Amino acid sequence: MQSGLLEYLDSVKSRDPAARSRWDVIFYPGVIALGLHRVAHWLWEGHLYFPARLVNQLARFLTAIDIHPGAKIGKRFFLDHGFSVIGESAEICDDVTIYQHVTLGGTNPTTGVGGKRHPTIRSGVVIGSGAQVLGPIEIGEGAKIGANSVVTKDVAPHQTVVGIPAKPVPVDSVHYSPGFVPYGTPFGEDVDPTRARLAELERELEELRKEVAVLKAGRQSQPKVKSA
Repeated sequence: MQSGLLEYLDSVKSRDPAARSRWDVIFYPGVIALGLHRVAHWLWEGHLYFPARLVNQLARFLTAIDIHPGAKIGKRFFLDHGFSVIGESAEICDDVTIYQHVTLGGTNPTTGVGGKRHPTIRSGVVIGSGAQVLGPIEIGEGAKIGANSVVTKDVAPHQTVVGIPAKPVPVDSVHYSPGFVPYGTPFGEDVDPTRARLAELERELEELRKEVAVLKAGRQSQPKVKSA
């Protein structure tokens, strides 16, 4: 158990440059919220719903993080800062990182299989601050959700999406520093897919204008033929 705790604290420290030691990490709101969620989830699985809810409310009061006791969370989950909400049927796999003000929200039960209303987050996903991931969708392994994005459709593995609604970012416009990518938000000349497409159309329009200008100049330089 001790080795598992140390492994977890080290995994969080590796993703947060502000952490100076394991003692720093152990007092993080996300770490406290996750520890209390483990207790609440154990009670929930044992059909002790009222005690589970009490632990959930205690965690919410202490950390400003609301994780439903029914949510399933894997290993080495890191929730940086607080004010996030994780719904009842959400599933989070291993090594997932979520930043502040993120919602893993639910929709109508009829939209999911078996009453599932919340997203499934596969291993290694990074979700930037302010992102809203809504409905029984799947975020593929290693995907990145940019800050303030609204995601309502499945995201392919290792894909980066940004915007409202979230759209895939062109691969050649993504610039990441080596190692872990904080906030899951790419940096480049223009990572907004809509703006990138508009810029491409503007370049094509400029090329067409130049071609038309050349054609006009050619016509004007031709000698006029006099009619008989």
